[in-house]
Amino acid sequence: MSEGGGRSVVLVVDDSPETLAMLTAALESADMLVLVAIDGESAIAAVRHAAPDLVLLDAVMPGLDGFETCRRLKRLPELADVPIIFMTGLKETDRIVEGLEAGGVDYVTKPIVLDELIARIRVHIGNARKSRSARAALDTTGRYLFAVNGAGRIVWSTPQANRLLALAEAAEDGDQKLPAALSRWLSARQDGRSDLAPLKLEAVGGALSIAFVGRADRDEILLRVTEESGADHAAVFREKLGVTARESEVLLWIARGKSNRDIADILGMSPRTVNKHLEQIYVKLGVENRAGATAVAVRHMG
Repeated sequence: MSEGGGRSVVLVVDDSPETLAMLTAALESADMLVLVAIDGESAIAAVRHAAPDLVLLDAVMPGLDGFETCRRLKRLPELADVPIIFMTGLKETDRIVEGLEAGGVDYVTKPIVLDELIARIRVHIGNARKSRSARAALDTTGRYLFAVNGAGRIVWSTPQANRLLALAEAAEDGDQKLPAALSRWLSARQDGRSDLAPLKLEAVGGALSIAFVGRADRDEILLRVTEESGADHAAVFREKLGVTARESEVLLWIARGKSNRDIADILGMSPRTVNKHLEQIYVKLGVENRAGATAVAVRHMG
């Protein structure tokens, strides 16, 4: 996913080689980087290697159709804030409600008007970046927030809230479902009990406290999560081991037994970036491998 003023990355998913060629040429001429996939399974595999800024998705494809592909993409933490635009034929517009309910933000009809499509892409990417910046800003003030919907799924979260929820294994197999204890606590609140105390959740390395903040809209409940472990291990790593803030986060998750893929999902970066941080960590800690880094980290977490 591009950062700052970098070129936007768009994943185009369509089973038609002619459509892929046309859209690739148009988007590249608009100074965008283009990834392509010919079916839903290929799209899901592609985003695990490089998260795009936006997905342009054909609604009707053989095998895994666009609607189910969208649902599966939206279950991936790295795609939670990535806008998905559906491409649909004129005879299929009656199904667009299904696409929006699956997680899409917009749709265009075929034959596609390229200038209009590029304008829509830029607007949605710009809005998504503003949203991510706002959530990151909340983190810097210590407000680790997330929102859940009536179906019991996490709709969005700030980066640090996502990190803390991962400690409680809130998401299983990439599915943004809530821990059972949190679902029960929310059900009690929705049943009219407004005097509920904050929920305490067991988590790796300590406990979490979940507090009700309010409602973001009719179907979004806004919650705050805080860590009650009593120790900021990442801060200890920065002070004692001379690693950067990002390296300290990677080191913390290594010590907690997470794989590079897991760390990438939790911290919102690519596995390749995790590897680069690991290389610097090994040098700074004077170790040769992951096991050595883990041993050093655990000693400083005691």
